[in-house]
Amino acid sequence: MKHDVGLKTRVKTRAGKLVGAAVLAALATTAIAQTVPDQSVPDNTGLDIPANLQIFGKLDPNVRKPTAIVNDSVITGTDVDQRVALVAVANNAKLSPEDRDRVKLQVLRQLIDETLQIQEAKTAEVVITPAEITQSFDAVSKKFNRTPTAMRAFLREEGSSERSLKRQIEGELAWQRYLRKRVEPFVNVGDEEVKGILDRLQAAKGTDEFNLHEIFLRSDAANGQQVFSNARALLGEIQKGQQPFEGFARQYSDASTKGVGGDLGWVRASTLPPELAQAVNSMQVGQVAGPIEVAGGYSIIYLTDKRQVLTADPRDARLSLKQLTLRFPPNTNAAQATARATAFGEATKALRGCGTVEKVAASIGADVVDNDTVRVRDLPPQLQEIMLRLQVGESTPPFGSAEQGVRALVLCGRDDAAAGSLPSSDQIQGQLEQQRVNLRAQQKLRDLRRDAVVEYR
Repeated sequence: MKHDVGLKTRVKTRAGKLVGAAVLAALATTAIAQTVPDQSVPDNTGLDIPANLQIFGKLDPNVRKPTAIVNDSVITGTDVDQRVALVAVANNAKLSPEDRDRVKLQVLRQLIDETLQIQEAKTAEVVITPAEITQSFDAVSKKFNRTPTAMRAFLREEGSSERSLKRQIEGELAWQRYLRKRVEPFVNVGDEEVKGILDRLQAAKGTDEFNLHEIFLRSDAANGQQVFSNARALLGEIQKGQQPFEGFARQYSDASTKGVGGDLGWVRASTLPPELAQAVNSMQVGQVAGPIEVAGGYSIIYLTDKRQVLTADPRDARLSLKQLTLRFPPNTNAAQATARATAFGEATKALRGCGTVEKVAASIGADVVDNDTVRVRDLPPQLQEIMLRLQVGESTPPFGSAEQGVRALVLCGRDDAAAGSLPSSDQIQGQLEQQRVNLRAQQKLRDLRRDAVVEYR
């Protein structure tokens, strides 16, 4: 089984969402896809102009030598450079020469795929009007709190262009409409199949589920060692924690989930490839593991959460809290900070329920903040375990730093999460249909790659 196909049938689908949101996500956290219009034109001038002409003489300084020609459509060096520049600025990263070379190769593959998608949509007579593209461009500008004019200037300053973003919009719209026209009508899910899934969910009640993000790097026998080395280098960058895992996934992953930051959704170990299942069963929430060799390449996985199927998760409980904060004066030394923190801890131990918090806070000069909507899972991991063990009216041990002072959380109430329930038949059917649309879309794209004539320059 191909890795990308296998995983895609198991992940939550995001296809079919509004193109504005898709483009915004791409621009906010990764590069903007850029291609150029088909360079072949009908000879309706009477001048006998070649379809793939070459200019001999002075060139436009903004047009560079083609990097690839895909079925007569040109991807220029400018397209690649603009995408790479946007990758860097979108991720607030300074690319080393090695990183830049790696990103250029990834970008070129993406641009080739996008060009093939646009070409295939044209064969199905999918038409995207200039007005639709402009409307989506204006919507993206608004999301960035910019007017369309300011957005154009912003893109130019960052080394991209209005044309690049509009081409991305056109590509998103064209491919989605192609799938609705040529794929979705032929996808069916039977009632018995839905019932079977519901039965399996019920049977799996209480088993572990994992919320995973993945970066998949495709490799073969010829480049396997190089891809493995790249994966190890990438893992080192991820572990520095300078940008979210999702940003790396959008930038580097070869899987179909790259557009959603590598999000595989909630999965059970039994539905994963054996290599990934073995790794995830030994991981803690927040841990990154890899590179893991799987069919077709290497994976880096990030465990963002864990729960049990159809079982109430204590970490979904909503807490009513009061936070006490004792701030230290400037120039407080370590000994003074320790003494004040100790006194603060003794005071919080003496609390007799939430009704005494304000009185105790006033006696030690602490501030009090109320919050009645905090979920346990939204707290730092160190505090989650403590909060789950507290009784109403009890306080956590002091925590904080010399610079920011010390704090304590007092538990005033807890609303436990309701037990998990089975999804409806319609929900299951909708998910299965979208998964199959996505799977067929990936298969179609592989066919297009295989049949394409691509000339690299």
